[in-house]
Amino acid sequence: MKLSLRILAVGLALLAFDSWTVRPADSDYHLLETYMFGAAPGSSTEYFDYITVDSAARRVYLSRGTAVEVMDADTGSAVGYIPGFKRQHGVALAPEFGRGFISDGTMAQVTIFDLKTLKTLGQAKADPDTDCVVYDPVSKRVFSMNGDSHSSTVIDAKTGTVIKTIDLIGSPEFAVADGKGTIYANLANKNQIAAINTRTLEVKSRWPTAPSGGSTALAMDREHRRLFSAGRNPQVLVVMDADSGKVLQSFPISAGTDAAAYDADTKLIFVSTREGKIHIFHEDSPDQYTAVATIQTQFGAKTMGLDGKTHRLFLDTADFGALPAITADRPNPQPAAILGSFRVLVYGRQ
Repeated sequence: MKLSLRILAVGLALLAFDSWTVRPADSDYHLLETYMFGAAPGSSTEYFDYITVDSAARRVYLSRGTAVEVMDADTGSAVGYIPGFKRQHGVALAPEFGRGFISDGTMAQVTIFDLKTLKTLGQAKADPDTDCVVYDPVSKRVFSMNGDSHSSTVIDAKTGTVIKTIDLIGSPEFAVADGKGTIYANLANKNQIAAINTRTLEVKSRWPTAPSGGSTALAMDREHRRLFSAGRNPQVLVVMDADSGKVLQSFPISAGTDAAAYDADTKLIFVSTREGKIHIFHEDSPDQYTAVATIQTQFGAKTMGLDGKTHRLFLDTADFGALPAITADRPNPQPAAILGSFRVLVYGRQ
C-alpha cells in the first residue's frame, strides 16, 4: 500500500512538472490573414495605436487616430466606426455595464460608448496626452494613463464621473489590472512600475525595471502574480514579481516595443516591436522563463492584441515613406505611414 502511494505521488509530481515544461510548437506561429482597410474617417494622415480584443464578443477594436475601427475577430470584416477624435490611443471595456471607454491624447478626454450600438454616450475630462486606458473590475473604475501630464484620471465606469486625478510623478505608458484591486503602470521616463491601489487611489509601490529602460509594453500572469515589462532603452523584457517588485529574469528584444501579451492557456509571453518582430517566451514555471522563438512580421507592427479564445495575435501596420533627414530637432526621425495603406495582420497556428 505504501509503495502504491509512493508511485502515485511520483506520477502526480511528474504530471505537474510536465504541465510547466512541455511547450507547444511555439515557432509554428505564422501569418494567417491580412485584412486591408482604407483611411479612417476624417483622417489626413495614417495613424494607429493600441489593439483591444474582446474575445467573448468576437470584436477587435483598432485605434486609428481619428476613429476607432471595430472589426469582426473571426472574419476580419468591418463592424463599424466610432468617429470624432483627434489623436485616439486606446480602448477599455466594461462589459458588466455595456460600456467602452476611448482615450484621446489631443482632446485630453475619455469618450464613453455603448458596446452594442457603438454610439457615443458622453465624455469625461482627463489630462493632456491621455494614452492607455484600463478598466478595473474590482473598484468598477476606469483609469486613463496621461503620459506627458504624469497622471492617471480615475472615472466611475457606471456614471462616467471623474473621481480623482492621481499624480504618478512619472510618465505612464501601458497599464494592467490584476483583478484584485491593483493597477500596474509602466513609467517610461522613470524606468519604473507604479502599483496603484484602485480602492484608495494611491500609489502604494514603485519598483525599478532595470535592466530594462523606457518601460512601455506591459502584460501580466494574474494567477502566478508575474509582470512582463518591455522597454525601449535598453531594449529588454523583464519578468517581475508583482508583489515584491523583484526582477526574476530578463531578455533582449528588438527596437520599438509597444505591446506585450500573456496567454494563460499556453503560458506564452509575446512582445511586438516596431522593427517588425514578435518575440515569444515560455513560462516554464513561475520563476523560470525561456526565449523560444522570434517571428518576423512587418515594419511598424509594434502594437498587438491577443485573442484568448483562439490564441491568435492581431497586429497592425501600414506602408511607410522614405526616412526623413536627421536634424538637430529630430535626431531619430521615423518614416511616415502612407494614408490608406493600413492593414491588420493575424498570426497564429492553423
